[in-house]
Amino acid sequence: MAKPLVSDELWAVVAPLLPSRPPRPKGGRPPVDDRAALTGILFVLRSGIPWEMLPREYNAPLD
Repeated sequence: MAKPLVSDELWAVVAPLLPSRPPRPKGGRPPVDDRAALTGILFVLRSGIPWEMLPREYNAPLD
């Protein structure tokens, strides 16, 4: 099984540093899970691919 990009240990360090989410007004794009967003960012940085080519499995939003 492949090692996850954001391990539980890393997430335990990062999660407390993230701001809490304010209440969402009606409308707009739904928020992306913070851990999924970090995983996508790390995938792009490690692989060197453009953001537009981020696979859907990394929770890339549809435009």
